[in-house]
Amino acid sequence: MRCSGAVKYAATLPFRTKSCYMKDMHVFERDVNGRRYRIAAQSVWDPVRGRSVARQTVLGPATSAPVADLAATRTVGTQAVGDVGALIWVAEQLDLIGHIDRACGNLGAKGGPSVGELAVAVAVQRACSPGPKRDLAEFLEGAVPRLSCLPSSAFSGQAYHRVARQVTDEQLEQAQIAIAKAAVARFELSADVLAFDTTNFDTHIATVTPGELARRGHAKSKRSDLRVVGLGVLVSETGHVPLLYRTYSGNSSDQAVLTACLDGLRALHQSLDDGECRERAQRTLVRDGGFWSPQLELDLDVVGYHSLISLPLGHAAAEQALQMAARRGAMKPLTGKLARVRAARVQAKVGNLDRTLVVVESQELLEGQKRGIAVALRKAKVELSKLDRLVKTKRITRSSLEQRIRKTLAREHLSRFVVTEIGGDDKQPTLRWHVDAALRRQMEKTRLGRRVLCTDHHLWTTGRIVQAFRGQWNVEELFRRAKKGGVVPWGPSHQWADGSIRLHTFATVLGLMLVSLARITLGTGDSALAMMGDLADIRATLVRTTTRGPGRRATVMIAPELNTSQRRAVKAFELDRWLPTLLSCMTTRPVRHD
Repeated sequence: MRCSGAVKYAATLPFRTKSCYMKDMHVFERDVNGRRYRIAAQSVWDPVRGRSVARQTVLGPATSAPVADLAATRTVGTQAVGDVGALIWVAEQLDLIGHIDRACGNLGAKGGPSVGELAVAVAVQRACSPGPKRDLAEFLEGAVPRLSCLPSSAFSGQAYHRVARQVTDEQLEQAQIAIAKAAVARFELSADVLAFDTTNFDTHIATVTPGELARRGHAKSKRSDLRVVGLGVLVSETGHVPLLYRTYSGNSSDQAVLTACLDGLRALHQSLDDGECRERAQRTLVRDGGFWSPQLELDLDVVGYHSLISLPLGHAAAEQALQMAARRGAMKPLTGKLARVRAARVQAKVGNLDRTLVVVESQELLEGQKRGIAVALRKAKVELSKLDRLVKTKRITRSSLEQRIRKTLAREHLSRFVVTEIGGDDKQPTLRWHVDAALRRQMEKTRLGRRVLCTDHHLWTTGRIVQAFRGQWNVEELFRRAKKGGVVPWGPSHQWADGSIRLHTFATVLGLMLVSLARITLGTGDSALAMMGDLADIRATLVRTTTRGPGRRATVMIAPELNTSQRRAVKAFELDRWLPTLLSCMTTRPVRHD
């Protein structure tokens, strides 16, 4: 079929006479040289001049569509709308830029972006299109929504690094507490149970480069040749929303990190209580076995937090609880959503502290541990056979044999059921070993697939204790998003100075928070990755056409076709303020009545 003549675009910007408002930004229309444009304006306070300063930027034409010849029309690109617009909407609901700027004392270059504007811009970039700071201006230019009326060229890598040198840890912590309070109030987050965990990220900073944050330590990636930066995060029980974080040097211990966060925990505790008009809320900190310390338990009580922790199975109290749970009839099924979970409960002394211990059985954990043991056992048998040959040929000393056996059986509980007997002298040792099936079955019955939870919540039900601890996976899920290939990846990091790394981590955590809150707003059951991919598909197509009239060739933004979830996102995040033609895609087909 051949198209001839001139046609008129149906998907164009409609004429609007009313102005639309949003936080910190005012969108209206104005005639410029005989043409009508949509303008975004904002008023910001200039502390140097002592008065408000107006900023304006052009969003695009607002006139009716030109009559164009389709044969002379071509697509010149696309611009992001959905993902960037959704995260900017969440940032506006929290007054994110305002909280950061107030905490940081309005730092920033004269006439350039503030700390808050730079941090939020980097956060949105990490969530939507991760890349270096030198690409930040290009990323902002390629999006229709605006977080500032400053030109995109003002958001340069040089501006970021200049501002990062001025920001302190104390200022960023004050900003975190203010933002956490705003998030809990605006999105009605449950903050009574907070989960804490740590991880670290690889950097490619040279050893000779000075710095306190990037240090060689126990890297989660198993890379011993790279310097790492640590991150500890406190996450709400619902929504995977990070409320408080701490950047630390890669060679620090987990307990030291949590101890360093106690002042921030106390301030967060008081801020949330003030925001919820409660004198002293009973908040609980959930963490894994790497953070156990009797002194830390007392410190948390002083700060005002209850404790819920998974004890290391080698702890004396955990061993006693496991023996109790191994008795006939001790493990009982829970009720409700936890009907498939069995648990046993006992009150006992953990050191000098009175604690309630709950032994929880997890079939998923049991199957995973069995698979890990099977793999480790195959490797151990190969190594033990090799050691057996070395003993028979008298090519190994007893001390070396003992050391290699300890290393071989150190993983996956192998030392509990792989029995070894070493005899002889140092020059001519002997070795006998076998796998004891009875010991293996006993271990699977009494130890594998089980966790020992320890808490000072003596009045909580067993089901509530188990449910609260399961929130710990929220932090692990957050770390998966921040790792390579995740939704808001921390790396690759192109920073070398401590200040730049600190602000980069702050922006990454902000990006994680924005994505989590956007997911709560949509109420979707999809993963964060699927949600961001769906939002990223809401893009404006730029079409340039010849109108056979005088002047420059007109460029028109055409809205895409929307599915059901995208239509819901347009309404939830008010995306039509940036691209009004999205409303033309919201019409539903009339229902046929036969």
